[in-house]
Amino acid sequence: MLHSGNIGVCDIREAAVRERAASTAGNRPLFYFRFGVDQALPPERRAPVTPSSSSRYHRRRSSGSRDERYRSDVHTEAVQAALAKHKERKMAVPMPSKRRSLVVQTSMDAYTPPDTSSGSEDEGSVQGDSQGTPTSSQGSINMEHWISQAIHGSTTSTTSSSSTQSGGSGAAHRLADVMAQTHIENHSAPPDVTTYTSEHSIQVERPQGSTTSRTAPKYGNAELMETGDGVPVSSRVSAKIQQLVNTLKRPKRPPLREFFVDDFEELLEVQQPDPNQPKPEGAQMLAMRGEQLGVVTNWPPSLEAALQRWGTISPKAPCLTTMDTNGKPLYILTYGKLWTRSMKVAYNILHKLGTKQEPMVRPGDRVALVFPNNDPAASMVAFYGCLLAEVVPVPIEVPLTRKDAGSQQIGFLLGSCGVTVALTSDACHKGLPKSPTGEIPQFKGWPKLLWFVTESKHLSKPPRDWFPHIKDANNDTAYIEYKTCKDGSVLGVTVTRIALLTHCQALTQACGYTEAETIVNVLDFKKDVGLWHGILTSVMNMMHVISIPYSLMKVNPLSWIQKVCQYKAKVACVKSRDMHWALVAHRDQRDINLSSLRMLIVADGANPWSISSCDAFLNVFQSKGLRQEVICPCASSPEALTVAIRRPTDDSNQPPGRGVLSMHGLTYGVIRVDSEEKLSVLTVQDVGLVMPGAIMCSVKPDGIPQLCRTDEIGELCVCAIATGTSYYGLSGMTKNTFEVFPVMSSGAPVSEYPFVRTGLLGFVGPGGLVFVVGKMDGLMVVSGRRHNADDIVATALAVEPMKFVYRGRIAVFSVTVLHDERIVIVAEQRPDSTEEDSFQWMSRVLQAIDSIHQVGVYCLALVPANTLPKTPLGGIHLSETKQLFLEGSLHPCNVLMCPHTCVTNLPKPRQKQPEIGPASVMVGNLVSGKRIAQASGRDLGQIEDNDQARKGTIANSLTCVQLHKRAEKIAVMLMERGRLQDGDHVALVYPPGIDLIAAFYGCLYAGCVPITVRPPHPQNIATTLPTVKMIVEVSRSACLMTTQLICKLLRSREAAAAVDVRAWPPILDTDDLPKKRPAQIYKPSNPDTLAYLDFSVSTTGMLAGVKMSHAATSAFCRSIKLQCELYPSREVAICLDPYCGLGFVLWCLCSVYSGHQSILIPPSELETNPALWLLAVSQYKVRDTFCSYSVMELCTKGLGSQTESLKARGLDLSRVRTCVVVAEERPRIALTQSFSKLFKDLGLHPRAVSTSFGCRVNLAICLQGTSGPDPTTVYVDMRALRHDRVRLVERGSPHSLPLMESGKILPGVRIIIANPETKGPLGDSHLGEIWVHSAHNASGYFTIYGDESLQSDHFNSRLSFGDTQTVWARTGYLGFLRRTELTDANGERHDALYVVGALDEAMELRGMRYHPIDIETSVIRAHKSVTECAVFTWTNLLVVVVELDGSEQEALDLVPLVTNVVLEEHYLVVGVVVVVDIGVIPINSRGEKQRMHLRDGFLADQLDPIYVAYNM
Repeated sequence: MLHSGNIGVCDIREAAVRERAASTAGNRPLFYFRFGVDQALPPERRAPVTPSSSSRYHRRRSSGSRDERYRSDVHTEAVQAALAKHKERKMAVPMPSKRRSLVVQTSMDAYTPPDTSSGSEDEGSVQGDSQGTPTSSQGSINMEHWISQAIHGSTTSTTSSSSTQSGGSGAAHRLADVMAQTHIENHSAPPDVTTYTSEHSIQVERPQGSTTSRTAPKYGNAELMETGDGVPVSSRVSAKIQQLVNTLKRPKRPPLREFFVDDFEELLEVQQPDPNQPKPEGAQMLAMRGEQLGVVTNWPPSLEAALQRWGTISPKAPCLTTMDTNGKPLYILTYGKLWTRSMKVAYNILHKLGTKQEPMVRPGDRVALVFPNNDPAASMVAFYGCLLAEVVPVPIEVPLTRKDAGSQQIGFLLGSCGVTVALTSDACHKGLPKSPTGEIPQFKGWPKLLWFVTESKHLSKPPRDWFPHIKDANNDTAYIEYKTCKDGSVLGVTVTRIALLTHCQALTQACGYTEAETIVNVLDFKKDVGLWHGILTSVMNMMHVISIPYSLMKVNPLSWIQKVCQYKAKVACVKSRDMHWALVAHRDQRDINLSSLRMLIVADGANPWSISSCDAFLNVFQSKGLRQEVICPCASSPEALTVAIRRPTDDSNQPPGRGVLSMHGLTYGVIRVDSEEKLSVLTVQDVGLVMPGAIMCSVKPDGIPQLCRTDEIGELCVCAIATGTSYYGLSGMTKNTFEVFPVMSSGAPVSEYPFVRTGLLGFVGPGGLVFVVGKMDGLMVVSGRRHNADDIVATALAVEPMKFVYRGRIAVFSVTVLHDERIVIVAEQRPDSTEEDSFQWMSRVLQAIDSIHQVGVYCLALVPANTLPKTPLGGIHLSETKQLFLEGSLHPCNVLMCPHTCVTNLPKPRQKQPEIGPASVMVGNLVSGKRIAQASGRDLGQIEDNDQARKGTIANSLTCVQLHKRAEKIAVMLMERGRLQDGDHVALVYPPGIDLIAAFYGCLYAGCVPITVRPPHPQNIATTLPTVKMIVEVSRSACLMTTQLICKLLRSREAAAAVDVRAWPPILDTDDLPKKRPAQIYKPSNPDTLAYLDFSVSTTGMLAGVKMSHAATSAFCRSIKLQCELYPSREVAICLDPYCGLGFVLWCLCSVYSGHQSILIPPSELETNPALWLLAVSQYKVRDTFCSYSVMELCTKGLGSQTESLKARGLDLSRVRTCVVVAEERPRIALTQSFSKLFKDLGLHPRAVSTSFGCRVNLAICLQGTSGPDPTTVYVDMRALRHDRVRLVERGSPHSLPLMESGKILPGVRIIIANPETKGPLGDSHLGEIWVHSAHNASGYFTIYGDESLQSDHFNSRLSFGDTQTVWARTGYLGFLRRTELTDANGERHDALYVVGALDEAMELRGMRYHPIDIETSVIRAHKSVTECAVFTWTNLLVVVVELDGSEQEALDLVPLVTNVVLEEHYLVVGVVVVVDIGVIPINSRGEKQRMHLRDGFLADQLDPIYVAYNM
């Protein structure tokens, strides 16, 4: 038995005396305890229990399916008062938009920004639903009275709720106020939230249609809206974004001390302790000892001995009566039958399984007990059979399907316990799922089991001389009770035979059980209170248990009360939900009399919210003979068994204890009476005294188990024989839980015996009363404050209770995002509530939780009714729900995320440092960069001006002659039919092919300036034709040349619908040409005259035409010829669009200049035959080939599974030296690598694949070419990159980003990295703008408005210091240079250029520079259904658009996942998440995303999104 040394253990009586002494000594009391039920409310608030008010309560039907734990009247009043403040104001939270198909029975109103008042009409009158619609929830009779007071401005509650909290967050505005005070203003341009503005340096025309290669989305007409600033106000999206911006302009709640070290280690906010937070001030608590466990003379030496005794001396005494679903007694098990049948089961387990030599089960082995909840008798027989056979029963739930939530974990428990046999009943065995052969399948995660039916008729009779061996209770394991942890894993708590017996004795003493008493049990008899009272202690005392199954309670919630009356039961074991159900249903009953009850055990009395059920129940049933002192809440845990129980007394004058505690204090683990803030309090009832023979103390929840102070909340620990002894098979966890030695502040242990952690948070109050305020499992630590999931549930349910969600179907858990826990609430939505209603309910829940708990909710999700995973008894399976949420398979129908409010630990926004000036360069102390970042390609040597090759002189090849002749005819046509002058502009609208090339040279022969234009797509004229029209107009083309087919298309009816066809310049059709030769061929007088115009749409959606002179064109071709060693004998395969950039130069100019043969493959052909390009490369034994990313992607996706068949067809890529991807962006490493891997089997050398880089000012700056080192890849720190710094890291290190070199710098090209703002040269460890100096730079932009002056510095910029003479062109791309260890062809060390992204697309957020592609890569990884993603900013909100490949039901799963991943990896809060169909994100011909088009389409409501979520 226990000895307490004399250390820190005090007797309960002493404690009471001490308490009294302390209060008389004039110390401020640390507790505020009100005694008596009625006193719990101020008198003016108490409503008399009049028939009218009680009957009004009865009219409301219950709707709960789980428990009614969460009902506290005080609490509902608090919530309603907190919300009353917001009632009068307009709601300004933008409502998410949903596609029609996603909305179930909604009104049209759900599609406009909510402008209605957020208070619902019948909030005050809850009695409006006489049809019995399920909205009962308020707690008790005086509810309506309170609510109406709270809403009609009961001054006390409203003012107190608006007073600032004592927690120091007074200065900060609540989210709720924010929502309420915002109103929508119509700004034509939404204001900038932060101080940073994004300037577009290039303001060239936007095109009217996106030039997409896939069927272009139906938006992007620039006429509809002004881009950039002037967003039309009518646009609904922008109105909602405006709402969001207004809401977010308020400061965040906690005024945190922000810091940021401008070092590479980006420090997250470290939560500073609140200086005003309450700290415990009491003395150190003393361990509390329960009364002596009295040894009664006739107590049996073991439970089996008790069974033997009653089974032989009173065999006719009833032991257990089970009920059917009509409430009729189904079966009465007597003690005699229990004894004989248990013996029979014991005999059969030991002797009839396996063989005599090899029995399957030996004493000490574990067996599973699988019995349904409506068959306690069979379960009880099997349990005692196991005890008699000395095998260890493990009672578990019946697995209903193979994939039951949590059933897999139960399987793991059985496996770890080595269970091979499962005992079950006949009915249950028949009901288990079967395979076609009639076998019971193995459940997922379960060991292979032998199912053994324990009904008597299936068993053989034991021989007369066989008797079970009945010993005194010892330390062998008696049974294992399963326990589900917070993370869903299932542990088995082992209870020894001595603990089992001692626990029964302690309960008998505490509850005053006597022989043959009748007890009504509503609880689950397999575990916890139901097992301890209804199966074990009852047998020790020969009591009669009336067992009420859950299924009967569902049909008739009053059944347990009726049975108490019918059997004059002395004791009943219930949960608070059973009391609540009885309250709701009792109106039909006349003759209820509960005066026989001496004890009503409330099993979940330790839940803080059970108090209101107890109060309400007492209020109603006091008139039916129920005495106040009969209600006995108890606290229990699987590890410590019964922790405390309120004793039944005969003295009705001593009211139970109450603690009214400040919720704010509790979050800091401190007990305080909240004087200012009456609303956020928690009223708790005591759960009685420590158990007989036990010692209890409370220890700090984390760290060393140190004793708490008297005013501190801690984890309750118990030292007694009657507790569990271990988690089966888990010695480490056992040590932490069952072998705890609490220490005092001096460091001395409280006792020499180990304590068991109960998992309950609470304290020992005055008079030794135990109070529980929550569970360790429900604890969520957010920014250092502890919140209890149950408390949050209660607050959510007190908001317009039960109109929109189901009472018992709500889950609260926390997920870790960005190094802190974030609260997530998931509830099942009623099918009849509209979108708007649900959304309003959600925003009110956020306000309520914010007001009462002062904590933000990260995500609130509503799912359709009945879709959350259930536990076997119908509750919500929490860990499974969390798992579904995190993997994106919860499929919510409504989501509201509030990352802006919750996430307060982001790094401080970066402050820009003043740049280094010329002085530091002179002195040579360039900060952190060893050298100025500049590099150049090989020298070109002198360029001959009279280079005739490209003018079509015959280059010993027939095709060139044909080209020359055809070009001459076109020149004649231009001069004669077109009557064009020298220098006139001609638009060439041709499909890719020879005609285009001939027309190009024809223009040059005639002295005209050609502009190549992609023809409109015949299937999509409406979006592609306006772009053609725009280029023709902007380029001032005097005439348009094309084929007969396109000619017809341009004049068709569809074309007329899209553009004004009368405004076309003259159209010449080159299909029938004149037969004559021109008198003379035009020769440019000056190499700087214009050769052609190159028009293209940049990734930012700008349409820009650049001027290419004859000199630049020649230099360009020469440079490429040198780099790629293009000799006349070569064959080059080109699979590029021939309309602009390097694609055009390779297609039309290079082969004529260098004389090699070009094999031209139009990329559009690959859509029907993806293998065309590679087959051509293989067939012609090509060494050099050029393609675009879209071509590479088509091959990777389209041919991925066909490599074997292509090999069989003889496809061979082993001759390819260079395969260059032509692009204007950061190299796409993932794509090039997967392409290389995929075609490695077909002979493609991995080093052959490389990329090039060009832009508007210089169409090709880098190109891999043949000689020179292979392209290198480096890994840079993404966090440093946001600060425009380059820091190389190892591959695979956190935050690393792989970057591939963009090819070798072309001959004749010089590059420098400059600061885009100050134009100063940068060191090579800085990210800056790439500037280029080269003979083939374009000579300027060509636009109609003559505003080249604006962009003139793009073509002729000078450095602000250093080399200020050279004229550079600004590429508009950010990148950096690195000198590598490799050597060039000329023996120099090789300089590699890495392109990071376009300056125009880079987003400046929180003072840091982000590149869309990085965020998009993270988002695409977040969920398997995201196929593509594009991000952009609007008024400094980050907007993420994701394409969903899956059912529309999955759309809302993406919102939290996208928000999480961007927070975790980029420290950014997503403002808007837009989920769209596949193919909505526009892509240009080079395969680049057109993010600005997308933005314009989104703001103009043209995307038809599936779902738009506005994150708060």
